[in-house]
Amino acid sequence: MDPDTRAGSLARQNAQAECRINEIFFSLQGESIKVGLPTIFIRLTGCPLRCSYCDTAYAFHDGKKMTIDAIIQDISQYRTKHVTVTGGEPLAQKSCHELLARLCDESYQVSLETSGAIDVANVDDRVMKIMDLKTPSSKEEAKNNFDNLIHLTTKDQLKFVIGDRPDYEWSIKKMNELKLTDLCEVLFSPEHEALSPTDLANWILEDKLNVRMQVQLHKYLWSNVPGK
Repeated sequence: MDPDTRAGSLARQNAQAECRINEIFFSLQGESIKVGLPTIFIRLTGCPLRCSYCDTAYAFHDGKKMTIDAIIQDISQYRTKHVTVTGGEPLAQKSCHELLARLCDESYQVSLETSGAIDVANVDDRVMKIMDLKTPSSKEEAKNNFDNLIHLTTKDQLKFVIGDRPDYEWSIKKMNELKLTDLCEVLFSPEHEALSPTDLANWILEDKLNVRMQVQLHKYLWSNVPGK
């Protein structure tokens, strides 16, 4: 098979690849350095983690299969080029990689929200990875895959969701031990139901940390609307 024929065959296979989609919706980005931007969210079904503070448990099982072509067609109605692929844990579906690459091919600016528990080595280089490191209060600290750190670049972001002072101290320890601020921007986010954002802001300032504090904007705008 000549290279052009092989490329065409691969493109057709990728177009027919399916993802199980929990929901697709249009909202403002509530987190990351792109906070506030109108964004299309593609939420994939499934997650191997059960974080104590999870606010999207409805995405663990519910969803429908869609081809990547159908997903691209669905999101074309929105007048933005910002897309976030999220979950659950989107990388739990192998076809997520084809979806990410196709979105990039369609000239979308793509971010991926991932727990970091699953290998990110094969994520398309054009995608901005927003990767959690699970703090002790999440009850999933053991799932952290620190090997993923070598695949982060300066365009990516590491996020710590902090529920209490021990989480905060743990996060600083990991940040220093692993020299995380040399890899990419580090985000500290208060767990919405557990920690006052003012307390976290004061701790960061007192310790003169080189991190970006963020709150979940969508929790303040649509506190009673799941999935926003």
